[in-house]
Amino acid sequence: MASWLESYAPRRFDQLAMSESIQTNLEKVAIQANPPHLILAGPSGVGKTAAWRLVARQMLGPSWKSTSHVLQARDLAKTSGAMKKFEEFLRPDGTSSKDTLAGRSSLDSFDANFSQAQEGDTPPAGIENRDVHDDYSKQVSRLIIIEDADHLGPTRQPYLRRMMESTSATSRFIFTARSPSRLIDALRSRSKQIRIPSTPNEIIIKRLEEISDSEDLAPVRGILGDIAHVANGNLRRAVFLLELLARRKSLHDRKNLQKVVTATTLVGVQQVLEEALRGRIHDWKWEKQGGRNKRVLKGALGALDQLMSEHALEPEDVVHHIHRLLTTGRLLLEETMLCDLLDALATCDVKLQTSSHGRIQLEEFLHRVKEIASTQTV
Repeated sequence: MASWLESYAPRRFDQLAMSESIQTNLEKVAIQANPPHLILAGPSGVGKTAAWRLVARQMLGPSWKSTSHVLQARDLAKTSGAMKKFEEFLRPDGTSSKDTLAGRSSLDSFDANFSQAQEGDTPPAGIENRDVHDDYSKQVSRLIIIEDADHLGPTRQPYLRRMMESTSATSRFIFTARSPSRLIDALRSRSKQIRIPSTPNEIIIKRLEEISDSEDLAPVRGILGDIAHVANGNLRRAVFLLELLARRKSLHDRKNLQKVVTATTLVGVQQVLEEALRGRIHDWKWEKQGGRNKRVLKGALGALDQLMSEHALEPEDVVHHIHRLLTTGRLLLEETMLCDLLDALATCDVKLQTSSHGRIQLEEFLHRVKEIASTQTV
């Protein structure tokens, strides 16, 4: 059974849960005879993947899946052999070969009628590119998509820059990123950037209502607004929550949403931060385990180790959850303290991009939290 995120994915540019200006910009890029490289920037869950899929379908035609090559840069970050995997992706015939993925052309670039659209597969702009431009043989026939490109790091990005300069006229790069400032200037200057902001609650509610009507659901009054509020601009999370509640037949009571959110929220993140605010970073205690007394690390670091172990979190994930905790106002902190904590968290986030020992950076952040709390108290 397909997820609603897939079943109700947009098929046209005007179905994207974005402002009309962004929809128009995406459509103009996709239908151009000579489209630019593209950077889609924005927070999680706003539709960056949905957007590039529509661009790819419009730009490449019905056979877009066979000539769209996707690399998850986040999966490469801080892994052994990452550079080799990266080079193998861009040079399928080997790193010593002069042939590159971007330099290859597909048969569709020479024969506009090679692939025909199946029933129901309509172009997102309403008309195929080959029906718009006279000389379709010069159109783009291959896309290389780098998702979470802000995790590429400083070593791999120059490699892409050189390839973008020498690439074939029939290939283009599309980058998605939460923080486009982490991309080097050489990549940004060679690409058109489209920033997608967090999805407004009105658009989220409208999309949830459309799905509810299609699925013949009868959600209790107010629960769709509650879902939009909990999603906090993340449309993907909102659709997932609606589907989860619907499959559990829990849309009749708004309290059910609270139960789901409570069960899926990482309470341990708040415990880590609260322990650090109280000044308890290293707190060793003796506990009886297996009939023997054992010295166990408690406090903020103990809670952090337990959290990362139980939920298999990466240091970047911990930073993301702490940021959400600080910006949602659940801790009721003073504005000056909140600003100092966010500044310290940003510094930690930057250091994580160049460090292979994420826990050390998190420990330094927690000590900084302790200093901020003690200064504010005094």
